[in-house]
Amino acid sequence: QVQLVESGGGLVQPGGSLRLSCAASRMIGSIIAMGWYRQAPGKQRELVAAITNGGSTHYADSMKGRLTISRDNAKNTVYLQMNSLKPEDTAVYYCNARHMGGPRFDFWGQGTQVTVSS
Repeated sequence: QVQLVESGGGLVQPGGSLRLSCAASRMIGSIIAMGWYRQAPGKQRELVAAITNGGSTHYADSMKGRLTISRDNAKNTVYLQMNSLKPEDTAVYYCNARHMGGPRFDFWGQGTQVTVSS
């Protein structure tokens, strides 16, 4: 089992920045990538950014150019730097550890609220 703990969410004004962190209790060989998802009220959870064990990254089109995902393997931690935030970025952001067996085996954090408002 892997526990994921997110931190760094909060209230930020439009145009501001936040850095989310996700600390994993341990890393196991069956985890092939780490990612961040978000879910706004009344909407489906969507992938925001992901990074593979090899360092390849993927970003959602809606936030491309405003995000940087990175990882510190020594600390079992993944980061999401978010810039130029917009009110529509308001959501609960979840950390995800993708299992090689597919989504049903993934690990999830409890989520951290990001609110973009003046």
